[in-house]
Amino acid sequence: MSGKRTSITSASNAKIKQVIQLQKKRRERENTGLFPAEGIRLFQEIPPDRLDQVFVSESFLCREDAEELLSRWDEQETFVVKDSVFESMCDTKTPQGILALVKRQERTLEEILSISETPFFMMAENLQDPGNLGTILRTGEGAGITALILSKGTVDIYSPKVIRSTMGSLFRVPFLYVEDMAETAELLQEKGIQVYAAHLEGSVPYDEPDYRKPAALLVGNEGNGLTDRTAEACSRRIRIPMEGQVESLNAAMSAGILMYEVHRQRN
Repeated sequence: MSGKRTSITSASNAKIKQVIQLQKKRRERENTGLFPAEGIRLFQEIPPDRLDQVFVSESFLCREDAEELLSRWDEQETFVVKDSVFESMCDTKTPQGILALVKRQERTLEEILSISETPFFMMAENLQDPGNLGTILRTGEGAGITALILSKGTVDIYSPKVIRSTMGSLFRVPFLYVEDMAETAELLQEKGIQVYAAHLEGSVPYDEPDYRKPAALLVGNEGNGLTDRTAEACSRRIRIPMEGQVESLNAAMSAGILMYEVHRQRN
């Protein structure tokens, strides 16, 4: 690696403090336009033009493949951090020795509407569990969604736990946050996109509609489901049939079942 290396040995270093703040605070990530991504797999997934800063532990440089892994960052400055300090700046319990600060990528509704003539959107209102959101994004990539649309009340997609659970899908699937999910649902329908709300009072089984046309699926909060206003704004309410005494499924599980029904019909 021919790029410049700068050693950091103190936890009071300003750059270390910034990383810790970015790990903990959504507002800090929003204000700086940056978020941390930890681990070798995620580092390899980051588009090179979105890399902002790279930190490695001293022991990471002892790896046989360290130079190869850092080659995409070759001419840039790399911060080499004392092992104990590196651990303090990470969100994971067993850090792999590499952490990058990545530039956020903001999309607009107009941009995602222009991606496909027969779009397939996944929408989520007020999800609070990071694992659910990350799983939905990752499953959505597998099911072929065009984009993910999130309400402003949904957990931050750039939080460390969400990023890890997406397994890199964060860098490949377009997504955006919207101020008003009900208004967005109405707007999509004006554009000819049917919006199907997953709802316990759904009028039809989820596998009955024709999803080969432009479609969007909408799931709600883990405990409360969709708000009444958003549910009323949708084209149709659909339900996943339940046996036994189960009332509903986990949000990510429900979304996965729905998305793969669209995938089945379209393929």
